[in-house]
Amino acid sequence: MTTFQQQLKSRFAALGLIVVLVLASLLLRLWSMQVLAGDSFAAQAESNRIREISLDAPRGRILDRNGTALVTNRATLAVSVDPADDDVRELIIKEQSLDKTDDPTRADLERVFGGLSDLLGMTPQEVFDKVSDSSVEALRPRVVAVDVPLDIVSQVLERQQEFPGADIDEIAVREYPYGDLAAHVVGYTGEISEKQMSSAPKTAGYELGDIVGKAGVEAEYENVLQGDKGARRIEVNASGKAQRILEEQAGVPGRDIKLTIDIEVQKVAEAALQDALAEAHRQNFRDAKAGAAVVIDVKTGEVLAMASAPTYDPSTFLGGISQTEWTSLTNKSSEYPLNNRVVMAAYPPASTFKAVTGLAGLETKVTYSGKTYTCTGRWTEMGAQWPKWCWDHSGHGTISFDGGVEESCDTVFYEIGYEFYKRKKEELQSVSRTFGLGSDTGIDLPGEVSGRVPDAAWKKQFNENYPEYQVWLPGDTVNMAIGQGDLLVTPLQMATTYAGIANGGVVMTPHVLKNVLGSDGKVAKSYEPEVLANTKISSKNLAIMRSALVRVTTTGTGKGAFAGLGVTVAGKTGTAQVYGKDDYAWFCAFAPAESPKYAVAVVIEQGGHGGSVAAPAARNILAKLLGKKITTVHTTDRSR
Repeated sequence: MTTFQQQLKSRFAALGLIVVLVLASLLLRLWSMQVLAGDSFAAQAESNRIREISLDAPRGRILDRNGTALVTNRATLAVSVDPADDDVRELIIKEQSLDKTDDPTRADLERVFGGLSDLLGMTPQEVFDKVSDSSVEALRPRVVAVDVPLDIVSQVLERQQEFPGADIDEIAVREYPYGDLAAHVVGYTGEISEKQMSSAPKTAGYELGDIVGKAGVEAEYENVLQGDKGARRIEVNASGKAQRILEEQAGVPGRDIKLTIDIEVQKVAEAALQDALAEAHRQNFRDAKAGAAVVIDVKTGEVLAMASAPTYDPSTFLGGISQTEWTSLTNKSSEYPLNNRVVMAAYPPASTFKAVTGLAGLETKVTYSGKTYTCTGRWTEMGAQWPKWCWDHSGHGTISFDGGVEESCDTVFYEIGYEFYKRKKEELQSVSRTFGLGSDTGIDLPGEVSGRVPDAAWKKQFNENYPEYQVWLPGDTVNMAIGQGDLLVTPLQMATTYAGIANGGVVMTPHVLKNVLGSDGKVAKSYEPEVLANTKISSKNLAIMRSALVRVTTTGTGKGAFAGLGVTVAGKTGTAQVYGKDDYAWFCAFAPAESPKYAVAVVIEQGGHGGSVAAPAARNILAKLLGKKITTVHTTDRSR
């Protein structure tokens, strides 16, 4: 019989075995952690104690073709707030909690940010919105105000204990020496969006809160202008609050780029647009508030000036833009100043398109130089029930094809368009597309629209829910022949089209980048001109059209604007009809006519007449390029 002492002994033995096993297990675990995974746990401990914050590198500068700085960087003082500050973090936790009944109250916001917001001329809510922005890297201080005056800086520093988490930082921001000049070309910057983050390659190294290009060249050449980030290693306490900086490595600045833009020509182009709008108002076209102008080198496609009105100030976006400011820039009443109308707006080209119609007619032998037409002012070839009027209701009488271009006679082009319709080959559309119309030009700027060259297939698809409107009718081709109907083009497309006429039928791809510069300031990479399209129109027919376009500016509908210029210009007026609005004024041209260098296109929305509103603007842009006198022109030229 087992004694109690023997039972107790066996139990102690069992307990001892368990203790040994537990200790062995703990020792094994300890050995595993210290020996096998020691480096890993040491790294984790280090990461809990040491944090790394990225430091932005200065963006590259944007220069004009002659090296004049259009966009640079400057140091400025900014007020930032540390989200890790105890009071600030408490508010952020409340705002992020699932229980929204515990959101920060007005009193909470006033207690933490009231003094600082008063000093900065902001509301406590505006300060909190910037500080609690979850799209910014967690430990990065939130900039709440930039370009802070020195007296405010002094007060923030002197009374820092009154402003939880507040500090003064010196940051680099974009500087615009010419203000809003060329704003649509250079664009603006802002905090990276989630869409940009997801679409950017991982090698780009973007983080939430980074400043990136949002429009124009800033966006198009983001990968060139954006530098390589630096880093700051900081020691944090158990609460994650920064204690001291351990190490800091500066970033590598982005590369500078030179544009094809000539800032002096750009000044003239933007002034010419404003003068054209003023002239439209003088002629009682009071709704004229917007327009565009562009001039390119016919041989290379270089854009020398690109202007869009209304415009905006890129510096508005420094330090972030308020909802009120954003609304003012994007609502209808403002005429959408952020839109670059040169590439982002499509219009009916009106009579400026007659150059394309005429070339199509010459190439297909639908017409020829010297062929005569009879214009009574009222055209009824499609039937008396569908009459169409020439812009000159009294008629031009007997007029040649060449005279039809010179006087912009609609009847001549109604006849050509009607003949195209009867041939059923869509030849007008085909020739239009050889100039690149109906598709992107490929310019190195974001947001370009393709315009539209309508045909039977397009009309059928566009009206798929309305069978009664699907058939391509004679009037569709006739309207297209005079640049109306469903035809849409951008000002840039018309500039490249006229450049193609001037360049022997070869259309060059328009571009705004000239050079990328290295860190030594020397050219590291240059843009190589590219052919966009080769129309293969005969030199004979191009010469006929060029001669007719010269007659427009010497004796025709554009003569008033170009009188006394001293250089022969080949161009065409246009006055587009837009439903429910005043007519849009157009002028397209190239010069010198004998040896073309530059092509220009100008459009003034609801500006009235091309000859008296748009043509003078084109004249002064060309005058600047050709070394001629810039002058105010008032003319009574009227046409469509």
